[in-house]
Amino acid sequence: MTPGSPRPATRDTRGVRGRLIDAAYAGVVAGHWARMRMADIAADAGVSRQTLYNEFGSKEGLLQAVVVREAGGFLDGVMDILTGHGDHVPGAVAAAARWTLHATAANPVWRAIITGDEVMLPVLTTRAEPLHVELGKRMTGHLRATHPDLGDRAEDIAEVALRLTMSYVLLPIDPDRAAGRVEMAVKGMFHTVADYAPGR
Repeated sequence: MTPGSPRPATRDTRGVRGRLIDAAYAGVVAGHWARMRMADIAADAGVSRQTLYNEFGSKEGLLQAVVVREAGGFLDGVMDILTGHGDHVPGAVAAAARWTLHATAANPVWRAIITGDEVMLPVLTTRAEPLHVELGKRMTGHLRATHPDLGDRAEDIAEVALRLTMSYVLLPIDPDRAAGRVEMAVKGMFHTVADYAPGR
């Protein structure tokens, strides 16, 4: 996967559970989820309806499994890019922003998860916290680990980068142009750390 290209939608081809999640994912992306019956999903996965109930308990439980899997794939994609850029924070964040814009445009489930689209994914109301909060924590942890001198500014940089990127997910422009703006914002914050002091 190149830094600027979207990661393919997450797939688990191992066994019945993976096939059921894949079938549900396909239904969500096609816009058929609300009309799909458990029997339809089971048939698409090549298993019995009872097997589907045994694995997930309910249609909502299956959709929740889709969200968990796809959210994990998205988080892994962003962190792979951040860790792959070494200690060049502005460049890493810009690459992650560019990838996010391409990926959410290509994968409507990722876009729904990161923007909190409860119409497409009603189970988002049951998540402990929005995806961007978890991503912010991971980004902050990465910045603190690679640049201990950032201190509390690591959280500030992560939050600004995320909020700016999410604004472009909601109101898209050219991904390279958007990534450049994210990089400028982060670069400005990153290079003022040495001069920053609370209360000044």
